[in-house]
Amino acid sequence: VATLGITEHAAEQLGEVVFVELKDVGDSFAKGDEVGVVESVKAASEIYAPVDCEILAANEGLADTPADVNESPESDAWFYKIRITDESQLEELMDEEAYKKLIS
Repeated sequence: VATLGITEHAAEQLGEVVFVELKDVGDSFAKGDEVGVVESVKAASEIYAPVDCEILAANEGLADTPADVNESPESDAWFYKIRITDESQLEELMDEEAYKKLIS
């Protein structure tokens, strides 16, 4: 089981989040599929599956308090708890060090 959300850096880039649309528990997605939408005062941004997965839980609270994404994107404002269905795809993801280098 993994947690899917956005980073603090991504939340800062979005600006004030005003709406979050999430998919349903039980839905399955392939890597790269759209799994939701985050709308801010700046723009609407799609959320994509980083790996093949099944949604085990969706953070329903974000519908009522989307600004939580700005307040705590890397903790309380997670989007999904997912089951990874192809663990070999994890090797293709960047680690925290590579991500920090990318955004600097």
